[in-house]
Amino acid sequence: MKASLPAFIVLFWLCAAVAAPWLGLSPDTIHLQNILSHPDWHAWLGYDDLGRDILARLLSGARVSVTVAVTVTVVTFSVGTTIGLLAGYFGGWLDKLLMHSTDVFLAFPGILLAIAFAAVLGPGVGNLMLALCMTSWVSYTRLTRAQVLAIRGRQHVLAAQVLGASIPRILRQHILPLLLAPLLVEMTFSIASLIIAEASLSFLGLGIQPPAASWGAMLRDGTRYLLVAPHYVLAVGVSLMSLVLAVNMLGDSLRDSLQVKR
Repeated sequence: MKASLPAFIVLFWLCAAVAAPWLGLSPDTIHLQNILSHPDWHAWLGYDDLGRDILARLLSGARVSVTVAVTVTVVTFSVGTTIGLLAGYFGGWLDKLLMHSTDVFLAFPGILLAIAFAAVLGPGVGNLMLALCMTSWVSYTRLTRAQVLAIRGRQHVLAAQVLGASIPRILRQHILPLLLAPLLVEMTFSIASLIIAEASLSFLGLGIQPPAASWGAMLRDGTRYLLVAPHYVLAVGVSLMSLVLAVNMLGDSLRDSLQVKR
């Protein structure tokens, strides 16, 4: 029951993101006579500064946020886990080289690095995801390496080595399955952070470009009309807060159920 409401919220936004293209919405249709109009039966959340349906743009923006967060999470999970496995299992000079490279990225706040990479690469969905991928793999690397250092000396790993199992087989079948619980928890928190990062970069104009809908860009546009049309900012802010909070709460529940220590 503790995780039922967060799970419902996450499921709702996932379904909205998947079904958005087939709902017959018109997020880019402009109605000049409805500029900054309050909610009515035709637009349940009102209209934005160009007379576009805020609800339609919210659902379209949810698709962008979820797509970016999930794609970047899958890529960074694969890259970071692979680097952590190699560093933790082999140790020695390879471990030092990989960890020193990781420390370079840790020396700077992740969002600042993402802003720098996005500014160099230019705006756009592809460049946005590339910038986030370049800064989000570090946590998986350090977590995986720490776990591998504690596991590689266990008897089942040593037995596999004695029996002549190949290194890829040992990593894939004897070590990686024991890491899935903490890595799964880390993935949930990473998704929440990436949703905020995507919104932040779009807010600064370095992410999704108009006329495409993005929660960050909608927040940026809505702040200019906060006093005359508060429904604009509230609709986007509450949506963003609900999704991020639900994902974090779901991660907490998952961590407690899997008995993972941070």
